[in-house]
Amino acid sequence: MLEYELLFELQGLGCANCASKIERKVNSLPEISKSEVNFMNQSLRVQLTDKSLEASIFGKIEVIVHSFEPDVIVRKLNRAACPANKGAESKCDDDASCGCAVSLPEDSILTDSERKEKEIRRLKFQILLGAVIFAAAFILDLSGGASTVILLPLYLIAYTILGFPVLWRALSNIVKGKIFDENFLMAIATIGAIAISEWSEAVAVMLFYQVGELFQTIALHRSRRSISELMSIRPDYANIQKDGKLIQVHPDTVQIGGHVIVKPGEKVPLDGIVVSGRSMLDTAALTGESVFRDVEAGDIILSGCVNKDGVLTIEVTASFGESTVSRIIEMVTNAGSRKSKSENLITRFAAVYTPIVVVAAVLLAAVPPLFFGGDASLWVYRALSFLVVSCPCALVISVPLGYFGGIGAASKRGILVKGSNFLDALARADSIVFDKTGTLTRGTFAVTKIVPAEGVSEEDLLRLASTAEAYSDHPIALSVRKAAQERAIHSSLPDSSAYREMAGRGVAVQTKEKDILVGNRKLMLESGIEKIPDVATVGTLLYAASDGRFAGYLEIADQIKPEALKVIQKLRDLHINEIALLTGDHAPAADAAARELGITDVFSELLPAQKLDKMEELIAARKNSTSKDRTLIYVGDGINDAPVLARADIGIAIGAMASGAAIEAADIVIMTDDLDALPKAIRIAGKTRRIVTENIIFALSVKALILVLSAFGLTNLWFAIFADVGVAVIAIVNAVRTGS
Repeated sequence: MLEYELLFELQGLGCANCASKIERKVNSLPEISKSEVNFMNQSLRVQLTDKSLEASIFGKIEVIVHSFEPDVIVRKLNRAACPANKGAESKCDDDASCGCAVSLPEDSILTDSERKEKEIRRLKFQILLGAVIFAAAFILDLSGGASTVILLPLYLIAYTILGFPVLWRALSNIVKGKIFDENFLMAIATIGAIAISEWSEAVAVMLFYQVGELFQTIALHRSRRSISELMSIRPDYANIQKDGKLIQVHPDTVQIGGHVIVKPGEKVPLDGIVVSGRSMLDTAALTGESVFRDVEAGDIILSGCVNKDGVLTIEVTASFGESTVSRIIEMVTNAGSRKSKSENLITRFAAVYTPIVVVAAVLLAAVPPLFFGGDASLWVYRALSFLVVSCPCALVISVPLGYFGGIGAASKRGILVKGSNFLDALARADSIVFDKTGTLTRGTFAVTKIVPAEGVSEEDLLRLASTAEAYSDHPIALSVRKAAQERAIHSSLPDSSAYREMAGRGVAVQTKEKDILVGNRKLMLESGIEKIPDVATVGTLLYAASDGRFAGYLEIADQIKPEALKVIQKLRDLHINEIALLTGDHAPAADAAARELGITDVFSELLPAQKLDKMEELIAARKNSTSKDRTLIYVGDGINDAPVLARADIGIAIGAMASGAAIEAADIVIMTDDLDALPKAIRIAGKTRRIVTENIIFALSVKALILVLSAFGLTNLWFAIFADVGVAVIAIVNAVRTGS
């Protein structure tokens, strides 16, 4: 049965623990085969077992969400323009198998941002007012100059100001049958402290709990604001000409093949090819690079770039839903749906941890006085410390926040990670397999050597070749003309009637001055040209002859990217011990590139299906090795790389011009053609995983220590406050470092 996917916005979702509970509860519905809450993105993605259930599911989801977060607004999101349909105005049909993506609307994210700013201002005022009253009461208490009649009202006023939202949420949840959450823990702990006359400590618990809430809210706001900043690259309109006038329309109404005009200062609305005009483009929003790019007629241009000076006319080559900017926004905003092992572990841990600690606290308060004697208030006090310590906020919020920060840090550098699970896996990488053409090499032919015959200059040889190739669009011909242009060598355009192309051999051209032959060695021999050298090379040889005499040859080859060798060394420094080359190129070219880069494992002359088979062999070999828990990366850019990208532990598509199939199949997309982004991505992943691990170990260690000390009466509520709020704040601040 076909599964149907729906996306809901959960506007105002601010509790990570509640988010995990919502996900589990929705997942238990019989109509749902899978549910994923993206806490950072405030969205819920569900898969229905049958489309016919769509009408009834919204109400059930809304009830579940409000049972945990009453103030959250649940809204079903419509699907974006469907890439499968290719039409400008076509939307998704009933078949969810089209695979189109849905992103949160910009206005909802901005609205929530404004709401969060108001919440932060309210929290600050609440904390300041409560803290002032608490400080006054505490000072009077220490001085001994005030009676209970004065102190108790002051403490209660401060407690009410600081704790009313917590008490209200705890009461609401109890009514709904939701008992074991942080609000219940704080309410029981503080009310119990007041009951045993520990007034100052009860207020302090609420004060520092709210301080922790403030830090959490600010950290979340900062992280979510990065999404709204990302939305700024989405173009709002496209300029088209109609009836001799320039009008603004929404980009998704422009058909493929249509023309749009981009004025200075405007964003490029859609992917396309420059038809006319010349300008400089600011590509920082897409690639993270601050260097401007010069474009002119014939150049490919990507949506999301900012036009700096000239006016450009662009022929659209992709619909708005398929455009680069739409793909980037979809990948980043939906990244939180794919959770790392650490996030899933903490979610499961929090589900059982809190109830166990609450039961332990009840036993600690009841068992010793009943069976062993002793002061009941003393054991109640220790149990209260237990309750305060037990709140799992530090773990539940800092882990997803850490991964989200890592994903954000990567996106600022033009590295798009589709989920925290991929970032986590990238940090464990120890092997990498590269495609060659377009990945380690430029992917374009270039003249690498000019060898003229005796009595012929390099300039004359290059002029002969560029004249002969004047009418050809073959990549080799383009490389010859480009080499001549770079050397300022001008040649006259021959008469087209005197131009003859011989398939698989080369071209013959007659000019007023001479007869020219340019092609392979076979053409030269068939034409009776003598003294043709038999040269061993990894590239392509282009021989030239003039008036029946050999003039020399050009060596044409794909060039290794200048940064490739340094990147390979950086990868080895990052403990990527196994580096291999997987390519369809013929063996001599592949072996030469591998030697230049210091790669020993080379698999060449592979068809796309054979590439996939070879990847399967490499993965199977690792299952029985010490690397079975590590990650194998594949890096490629072409359509033929898509199956291998999908099969590898981590598939990385490199270059903004990588094929759409490669980008869809990849887990990580590097938007620049700079290979140096690869070690940067691995370092970001390693830093993120290290920080998340630090938070988990730190939080669990401190909480375990304070829990044990509390049980033996060696701590008080102040230590418990630190174990809860202090640990949460430290973990959150540490998690925020991943975004730097």
